[in-house]
Amino acid sequence: MAELASETPVSFTCEGATVIGVLHTPSAPSSIGVVIVVGGPQYRVGSHRQFVLMARDLAARGLAVLRFDCRGMGDSAGEFPGFEHIEPDVGAAAEFFMARIPSLRQLVLWGLCDATFAICSHARKNPHVRGVALINPWVRTETGLARVRLKHYYLKRLVEREFLRKVATGDFDMLRSGRALLANLVHATTLIRWRRSPLTDGVAENYLAERMATNLRHYKGRILLIISGQDLTAREFEDAARSSKTWRQIYADTRTTRHELREADHTFSRRAWRDQVAAWTWEWIEKV
Repeated sequence: MAELASETPVSFTCEGATVIGVLHTPSAPSSIGVVIVVGGPQYRVGSHRQFVLMARDLAARGLAVLRFDCRGMGDSAGEFPGFEHIEPDVGAAAEFFMARIPSLRQLVLWGLCDATFAICSHARKNPHVRGVALINPWVRTETGLARVRLKHYYLKRLVEREFLRKVATGDFDMLRSGRALLANLVHATTLIRWRRSPLTDGVAENYLAERMATNLRHYKGRILLIISGQDLTAREFEDAARSSKTWRQIYADTRTTRHELREADHTFSRRAWRDQVAAWTWEWIEKV
C-alpha cells in the first residue's frame, strides 16, 4: 500500500542566497533519500510536472525526496551561475536534506539534462551519495551538435518516404527549403572536418562529457543512465560516450545500469514514458 507523504515548502541558503524547495516526507522515511536536481532555466515542478510526480511516486514508496530551485531560478534568490557552476547548490541541498531528515544515511541524486553535470561533480565529494541517476545528460558542444544533427536528422531526413514523396511530386520548395537544407549540411560537415583537422589535435572530443566521466571515475557508488530514443541531446551524449575510453569503461562497469526508452522525447512528455522512468528509478534504488 502506498504511504501518505507530506509536502512541505522549505528554504536553505547557498553562498548567501535563499534557496526554495519542497520536501516530500513519508510517515516513516527510509534511510535512503532522493535529491531531485534541477538544472538550466528550469523550475522545480519540471516539464509536464515530471519532478513533482516523480517525487510523489518515490515518497509513496517510503523515500524522502527534496526538489528545489537553484539560485536565480524559480522562487530562489540570487543569480543563476550557469549549469556548470551549480554544484554548491547541490551540496547545500544535500546538507540541508540530511539535517532535516535524521533517518537518512544515504543519498541518491537524480537529474535531467544539464543537472547531470553538477550531480557528477558533487557525487565524488560526498560519501553519503550512493547513487546517481543521469537522465538524458547534456554534453552540448557546437561540433557535437553538428555531428548528431548530420547523423540523426539530416541524413535520416533525406531518405524519409514523406520527404522523397514531396520531392517527386514537386511539393518540396527546392529553391528555398533545398537551399536551407544544403546550407545546414555544409555547415555541419565543415565543423566536423575542422574538428578532425591537425589544427585541433589535443583538444578533448567533448570536454563536458570528459569532465563528467572523470568525476564518475572517482565516485564509488551506483550509476543509472536513462536515455530517450527520440532526443538529439541523448544522441549527442551517446555519441560522445562511445568515443570516450573513460565512458566506455563506465558503461562496462557492473555498477552502471542503462535503460533506453526508444519512443520517448527529451522530457518524457507522455504519461507512459514518465511512469516508466519512475519505475526504472525505483527498481534501481532498491538495489543501491
